[in-house]
Amino acid sequence: MARGTHDWDLVVVGGGSGGVRAARLAAQRGARVALVEAAALGGTCVNVGCIPKKLYSYAAGYAQAFEEAAGYGWQLQPPVLDWERLKAARAQEIARLNGVYEQMLLAAGVRILRGWGSLAGAHQVRVQAEHGADTLEAAHILIATGGTPTRPGVPGEDLAVTSDAMFDLPRFPRRLVVLGGGYIACEFASIFQGLGAQVQLLHRGPQVLRGFDDEVRGFVAGELRKAGLDLRLDCRVQGLQAAGQAVQVQLHGGERLEADVVLLATGRAPNVAGLGLELAGVRQRADGAIEVDAQHRTSVPSVFAVGDVTARVQLTPVALGEAMDVVERLYGEGRRQMDYAWLPTAVFTHPGIGSVGLTEEQARARCGAVTVYTSEFRPLRHTVSGSSERCLVKLLVETATDRVVGLHMVGPEAGEIVQGFAVALRAGATKAQFDATLGIHPTIAEEFVTLRTPTRQHAPA
Repeated sequence: MARGTHDWDLVVVGGGSGGVRAARLAAQRGARVALVEAAALGGTCVNVGCIPKKLYSYAAGYAQAFEEAAGYGWQLQPPVLDWERLKAARAQEIARLNGVYEQMLLAAGVRILRGWGSLAGAHQVRVQAEHGADTLEAAHILIATGGTPTRPGVPGEDLAVTSDAMFDLPRFPRRLVVLGGGYIACEFASIFQGLGAQVQLLHRGPQVLRGFDDEVRGFVAGELRKAGLDLRLDCRVQGLQAAGQAVQVQLHGGERLEADVVLLATGRAPNVAGLGLELAGVRQRADGAIEVDAQHRTSVPSVFAVGDVTARVQLTPVALGEAMDVVERLYGEGRRQMDYAWLPTAVFTHPGIGSVGLTEEQARARCGAVTVYTSEFRPLRHTVSGSSERCLVKLLVETATDRVVGLHMVGPEAGEIVQGFAVALRAGATKAQFDATLGIHPTIAEEFVTLRTPTRQHAPA
């Protein structure tokens, strides 16, 4: 590729999922690439998000399995969680992944600069390191600094922690209060409940998991309560106070709860503090998110942004896809473009949620007549385990075209199952094609291809 007048073809600010992917692919295509990161490589997902959360979800799942094993004839001593051992195992795996990311970048020819990166102009990135500062000249700049937990402004909230701290708490919290109702709040509440904590989840809204299908939201809330989680909706927190070694949570109405740890899981915001966006003239939305166009370009033509820092869709695979778009546009033929339709997603509660396509509410608004198929049942595993946990599977069909426009599940391995069906929905699969597909018996997944009788039908709005 032709060399410009700048020292670098691309400088990436942020070493999370999107930043690492863009830097590596650009370097492999011959670009001179530098990546600036002050913290561990891998960003939120690897260090304090997806990966450690899933590992702790597995740990909680073992506790459930131990309990269910009695129904299958196993006689086990009461299991005891070794919190320190779990933390050490997680830390070892995360350190391994940090090393993998570093080796991939170095092998591709990326220069890794340890320090805090900020914009000093349309083509300049200032790197503040421990032993001084330097300014990099770049033809293009990619901002991929991700997101950061927010605090809701509750009096005394400095006594609480955010999700970043939950994986390495000095002591296992026997009493945990979680504030929030999104997927992060529900996941941590469910995981720590499974690990043995007494958990109270306080949400100010009428139902958890806003944005998911309403039937799914209600079903999973019921399953969480059956598992022992104290879920309180329409619950307002007045403030937090220290109570010896504990934290007291004061609710509107006078009730007081005591916890060893209070988790604030009330949202995340774009990580833009100190980035110097105004120096380069990069426009932001009111919530701080960087404004980008369909090609991920900011208001400054030489500056791009991907991932959570744009607050477009806060999912790791989305950041990866956007990063590939930018590299293809700068150093390829520019034909690739991120498609935000049919994005599958999962919530790693116990039981978990898998979802792809439209919710029932969205389908009714966008598709006119909609046919709904649902099945709620007790999985085969639990006919012997003694557990009362149940599954929900749901299909939404556009009546006029017979196309399946939404697929949702609550149950074990929901994410694994829905990932496969996401391919079918993206390919335009119809209900007739689902019906013509043989199921694998006995599995939970076969329920999606054996639904025959509509649960309800909606006429055009």
